Amino acid sequence: MLYESTRGRSRPVSASEAIKLGIAPDGGLFVPERVVVSAPDEIERMSQLDYRQRAALVLSRFLTDFDQAELIQSVNGAYNQDKFTVPEIAPVRSVSGDMHFLELWHGPTCAFKDMALQILPHLLMRAVAKTGETAEIVILVATSGDTGKAALEGFRDVSGTRIIVFFPAEGVSEMQRLQMVTQEGGNVHVIAVRGNFDDTQSGVKAIFADPSVNAALHRHGRRFSSANSINWGRLVPQVAYYFSAYLDLRERGALGPGQAVNFVVPTGNFGNILAAFYARRMGLPVNRLICAANRNNVLTDFIRTGTYDRNRTFYRTVSPSMDILISSNLERLLFEMTGRDAARVDAWMSALRENGRYQVDPATREQVSRLFWSDFADEEETMDEIRSTWQDHRYLIDPHTAVGKAVLDKYKAATGDNTPAVVVSTASPFKFNQAVARVLLGAPETKNKTEFELLEALAAGTGLEIPPGLRGLDGKPVRHRMVVDKEQMQQAVLDILS
Repeated sequence: MLYESTRGRSRPVSASEAIKLGIAPDGGLFVPERVVVSAPDEIERMSQLDYRQRAALVLSRFLTDFDQAELIQSVNGAYNQDKFTVPEIAPVRSVSGDMHFLELWHGPTCAFKDMALQILPHLLMRAVAKTGETAEIVILVATSGDTGKAALEGFRDVSGTRIIVFFPAEGVSEMQRLQMVTQEGGNVHVIAVRGNFDDTQSGVKAIFADPSVNAALHRHGRRFSSANSINWGRLVPQVAYYFSAYLDLRERGALGPGQAVNFVVPTGNFGNILAAFYARRMGLPVNRLICAANRNNVLTDFIRTGTYDRNRTFYRTVSPSMDILISSNLERLLFEMTGRDAARVDAWMSALRENGRYQVDPATREQVSRLFWSDFADEEETMDEIRSTWQDHRYLIDPHTAVGKAVLDKYKAATGDNTPAVVVSTASPFKFNQAVARVLLGAPETKNKTEFELLEALAAGTGLEIPPGLRGLDGKPVRHRMVVDKEQMQQAVLDILS
């Protein structure tokens, strides 16, 4: 299996090379050169496997230059009881006969990014060895909150790597910020950027593409790679948990043989829902992919109209990991939906870069809208959903998951489709305890309380346990204090690496 660029100006490469590079030399994203398909009986046989075995099987279909032993070692190193707090790794919680939540936040940083970023270092270091690379790998990351901590934790003290994480100074929750700025490790660097996530992500992409920066790295025996979902090695592990969720529901009798399911995915950068698209393309019985957005509803508008327009007000919301106006992974979907027409994709990405918008052709728009459905939830709807889900089901959700549940309700009302639905739960409610506690406990109980006092109050009020990854953060020393303007990001990288 080779991987080609969505821009069409780079040679196809092996899976190992794609993972090592992170982004294609022409600025595009790597995608598999052919469709991977699993037969229905093969999918059914996976129901008897545990999460690690399912993940290894899915990965083997895409990472064909990794042997089975390497993949098994990688998944066992990533998904184990030392790192995940439940044996299922990614459990499905059913709150009614046709509604379920896929919990992806039982890893060390309490967010779904752990599902990919615990295994990426294993895949990357094997890829480095396979390609004969001798340079030190510098992992460059832009984060809207959760990717940063998960990447830092995954790459901490991994030999032959350094990791530099940029995050928007005012665009993450206090809990997310503390998780990053207290990060230990001799090879980790964390930098706040005065700006929003799109400023941060654009700055990182510009650094990747700058010839002078890359030349400076080369002189010092280093090269860039990425831990964002632009890296195929970060995206492909996410395909596995859609298979696992479906198989868990089949195993417990919640779905009949071959019965389809809807997945509802709260998303900003389009990576999580794109993994569901690849799972469906492999043969997983999926009816609709429901894209849930917050007030930064650029994806909703695109799916409805075929016009992607980032020229709009940027909102900071209670679901900050979705506060994004440039959804990088949409490029991969467009490549697949146009029959791999790299020239068209390249033109659209150029228009986005130069004008902040592009319009796809009617045929592409029709293909997207046939599979995807989208709506958004505002702040009030998000908070109401946290409250009602707790009251109705005694099930506690974070604001991002609440966006997903609110959009599922809108989808059912608009379409009348009662296909069993899985809402992808992307973060522990304790990670965003300020918003959740305000809804459940009320203003008098939460006023003037610190994030850590709110953790205790929320645990006491719900009877739930504080996740180990969040407990005791207030006692850790702050190790990273650098703050830069977006124009200073490149120099900050050069200074660190000098």
